[in-house]
Amino acid sequence: MPETKHFTHTIKLSPGSSHAGQDFEGRLAYWSLGDASKPTVLMPTCFAGKLETTTPFLYDSDTSALPLSKYHVLVVGQLGGGESSSPSNQPAPFSGVDFPRVTYEDNIHLQHALCQSLGVKHLEAYIGFSMGGQQAYHMAVLYPDFVSNIVMLATSARTSAHNWNFLEGPKAALESSVDFEDGRYKIQPTRGLRAFGRVYSTWALSQEWYRQECWKATGYDTLEQYLQNNWDKRSNDANDLLSMLWTWQHGDITSCFPEDKGDLPTTLGRIKAKCAIMPSKTDMYFPPEDSEEEVKHIKNGKLAVIPSIYGHLAGGGAGTAEDKKFINEQVAELLKS
Repeated sequence: MPETKHFTHTIKLSPGSSHAGQDFEGRLAYWSLGDASKPTVLMPTCFAGKLETTTPFLYDSDTSALPLSKYHVLVVGQLGGGESSSPSNQPAPFSGVDFPRVTYEDNIHLQHALCQSLGVKHLEAYIGFSMGGQQAYHMAVLYPDFVSNIVMLATSARTSAHNWNFLEGPKAALESSVDFEDGRYKIQPTRGLRAFGRVYSTWALSQEWYRQECWKATGYDTLEQYLQNNWDKRSNDANDLLSMLWTWQHGDITSCFPEDKGDLPTTLGRIKAKCAIMPSKTDMYFPPEDSEEEVKHIKNGKLAVIPSIYGHLAGGGAGTAEDKKFINEQVAELLKS
């Protein structure tokens, strides 16, 4: 396992934060992989993701799109994820339910400061899945000259109303649980976390995945066994999950530019980097139709739909070997162009 390093930096929280304008000492957990003299690629974590689970298939072999013999890879934990500053690890007065609601903009300013501290003056690429992809969109508009290539995997530039409402389901299941105690629990609310996972799991994979009983391909005889082993026992802190969920629900690149008056095409037009936009064909969080509309307004954008039945999870490498091969090929093609 690579060494987990930490970077601490004070920022003023963004206008969209619950503590807008206040100084916040943020601490980022990160991995630095490969030779730092090589072109740098940054990959942030996704919802409930960890450094070790963040798209390793893109760099873990010489045949991957980002072999460590050729690239310097920074894997960075997002705020609220449990490794960087989060409700579960932040000291008072920002611990637990008192942790500030932070935005993608806050994450990106900290990540940019991290790069500067490491002497990284330019990113060859920024690659993100799901919430990581929403961070990618924000990096693209907040620091348009800082990154050459951006890969958005199963994500969108603005969280849709449907996506926002889906997230209300697991959120309500957790917050309504008797052991959640309004977020001031002494031990993790296992009943609430189980309910959260059960609601979330329904949307993470496609109807076709369930129709074909694909849980059997993962080693389980029944759907119940699959749910018990993959969704009931979450390692994430409950308040951490709700912190990330808030950031996800409020994802919107137009919020960074009040002068754009909420017009998404205008803000997308600020992107200078070459972009590969890769939705999963069967994603119920970030459907391909959203990406098809967004790519129309990105000057150097290319749409490549992942042909998978693994729904949203396909974008993060939890699908088939063919899914991962498709993503690697698209990333490699972008970096060569």
